[in-house]
Amino acid sequence: AALACASNVRSLLLHPGDGAPARSFYSQPYQPKVGVVEFLNGVGKGVETHAAKLEEAVGGDLQRLLETRTLRLKKLGVPCKHRKLILSFAHKYRLGLWKPWAEARKVQ
Repeated sequence: AALACASNVRSLLLHPGDGAPARSFYSQPYQPKVGVVEFLNGVGKGVETHAAKLEEAVGGDLQRLLETRTLRLKKLGVPCKHRKLILSFAHKYRLGLWKPWAEARKVQ
């Protein structure tokens, strides 16, 4: 019985594509190219209302938005809760833990 189990494991290791695709139900489409507007739309929760102001301030460069500090956002007139969300999601995005979805999700 142990030999049969070992051969099944070996066949799975040698032929990984034979079974069902791994993590198939997680394959939601992400944004292919993420800009400032797509990033803020992905965060949602009202943050997208500041998209035009922030895009102008950082010159449309997402990397500059990811490096922006809270004081600069405050000077641009972004409220505290939205600053907190932007900085939190920017940190997650830099670490590769979060990406904006291709289509906006509904928030209740």
